[in-house]
Order: sequence, then structure tokens, then C-alpha cells
Amino acid sequence: MKLHFSITAAEELRERRGGPYVLYSVCLEGFLLGKARYSQLRRWDAQDTFKIQTQTAFLDVYLADGSNIRLDIQTSDTAERILEVTLCRMGLSRELIKYFSLFFFQDHDDGALSVVKKVAEFELPYVSLQSMKELCCKLGIRKWYMDPSLDTLLMDCRASLNLLYMQAIQEVKRNWLKPTERQMQELEFLQKNANKAKFLELIREMQFYGYIRLDPCICDYPEEGCSADIYVGNNEINCCIKLPTNQIKDVSFKINRLRSWQVAFLGATKDGGDDTLELRFEYNDSGTWQWIVLYTKQAFLLSSCLKKMISEQMMKAAKEGQEMEIKMPESMKNSKKSIIQQKQVLHSGFMSRKRFLVRPNEDDCVFEKIREEDL
Repeated sequence: MKLHFSITAAEELRERRGGPYVLYSVCLEGFLLGKARYSQLRRWDAQDTFKIQTQTAFLDVYLADGSNIRLDIQTSDTAERILEVTLCRMGLSRELIKYFSLFFFQDHDDGALSVVKKVAEFELPYVSLQSMKELCCKLGIRKWYMDPSLDTLLMDCRASLNLLYMQAIQEVKRNWLKPTERQMQELEFLQKNANKAKFLELIREMQFYGYIRLDPCICDYPEEGCSADIYVGNNEINCCIKLPTNQIKDVSFKINRLRSWQVAFLGATKDGGDDTLELRFEYNDSGTWQWIVLYTKQAFLLSSCLKKMISEQMMKAAKEGQEMEIKMPESMKNSKKSIIQQKQVLHSGFMSRKRFLVRPNEDDCVFEKIREEDL
């Protein structure tokens, strides 16, 4: 017997804490069956698509040093649940869990490390791994913030300090960072003496620490057909571009000059190769807006990184604004009140797949509102 399910309507609501969400009406044979969020629909769809019945299973969660923690799970457990259980078992304070996330990654024979994607909170890691068997992916924990200075918030917890230390060593070994010869000698000395805090303090000074390195890809800047090594973090997309003439060009695309971006699926290549993804972003280069395209299978990961950097920028700006308001004399508070309210409106609204276009001055920029569950 076949049943007809349909989504007939959607309404935008707000959490008690103020966050927006969309509620979908799900109908069975024309009658209202219930209402659900997107994450609930996705979870329902994943279990149904891969014919995964809820049952007990083992799941290995890998750490940056190559060790793993084996969990007894339900196949219907979400990434949010698995992350919480794993980190609590390691002794991490609950208030610090938000600084970490689960990722799918690949270890290559040549020693390279590829971070495939960030696992969404509602995603079912066990199910996703079953569907990615041909990619030989592993599930691992990494820190999830793009501002290296946030390390300082995690240094007082032994578990978070260990996680940061393991990841930093991994990134040095995989050549994600570019330390000088002298810096490398200092790191080796600190590692030999197991001085983790000093090790992390020193490594924060090095180029590309705290960045995520993508696999080599193709871009259309400054011309078509250029290959590029991409590092994303600390409010920039840094590209080491190899021109058709074999010249090397280092380019930094600053996040505050980026207005919007989009990910597109281009289908399989003509020779039957892997599916192709592209991420294109609108960038202000010397006063002119232009679209720059990166052809990379890690387009969704890059999109998540851009969203994270913008979120961190907005949180930092809001915090600085509150501090300025506290220190500001009462007379100035009144004169600035309307301006502050306008800025709050700009950063707090929710418009799915729409863009704001407000430029009070040359340096202002507008970002597309992309939610984690949209990626």
C-alpha cells in the first residue's frame, strides 16, 4: 500500500529565547498528520531513505592524535547527542561543548588530512557514515570557531586544553601551518617537555593557526583555470593561487568585503568523475563588486566556515557595543539611541534566503542569512 505525504504550509515562529524557526505542516493523504521542524523532517527522511531501524550499535569517534573513543549508541542518535556524550566522557565542562563539533574527515596515504564536512547537530552520524562508505570517512572531534583568540577561553579546562593541543600537533604534522625554522625548534622543545599551555601560546602567533585547510581546487580568479590552496579562518579566505604561467599569487579575501555567497551543484563531470560543487561569493575588490568562483567538493564546509566567521564578528561587535554603551555618558547615550537600535535591527532579523542591502558607509557590508540546517 502506498501513502501520499505532503508539506502543505510553513510558518515562521520564535523560540522562547528569541531564535527563529520554521514549522512545517505535514499531511497524510490530504489530512493534517502533524507539524515538525526541518531538523525533524531531515531525521525522519534519513532513517527512511537508508532503511535504518533504530537499534544499538558501536560508533568510533576519533581524536586528533589518532586515538578513538568507542560509544554504545542508538542508530537514531543525533550528532548533538553523540558530541555531548563523547566530550562529557572526556571530562569537558558542559558550558564548553559549544566550542567543539563533529566532522567527517579522510586520512590519505600520503599523510594529507581532508576535512570533508561539519556534521549538523540534527544529523545522524551512524546513518551518514553508512551512506559515505566509499569515501572511507571517519567521524572526529575538532574545535569549532574561526577566531584563534577564543583559545584563551578553553585553557583552564584540562580536557579542552588537551583537545586543542592534540589538534595543534596534528596540524603541524600535516603542514597546515607555516612556522619558521626557529618557531619549529621552539615547538619541538615545548612538546618534548609537555608544556601544552606554552605550546598553544606560541603556536597562536604562527601563520594559518586556527584555519581550516581545504584540498587543492580550481578557481576563476584572477583568471579561469587557476589552481589554488585555500586556508579559511581569522576573518579571511586566503588563497595561494597558481596561475597558468606557473607564477604564484597570494590573495586574501577579507570577510568584511564579502556581501553574499551561494553553493551550487554542477553534476558529475563529463568523464564520469565525482560530482562537482562550486561556491561563489560576491566580493568588493577596489570598489567594484564581482563574483569569484571556487570549484571544490568542500563547498559546504567552506560555506559553514564563512557563516561561522560572520557569526563571530557579529557577536564580537554586539559585545563591544554593549561595553561602549556602559561607558558612554548619559547625554551621549540618548543621542546615539536611534543609531544603536538601527544596528540591532540589521543584525537580528531572520529572512530565509534573502539579503539586506543597507550601506550607511563604504565599509559596511551585508551578509546572506544562512542557517546551519540550510547547509
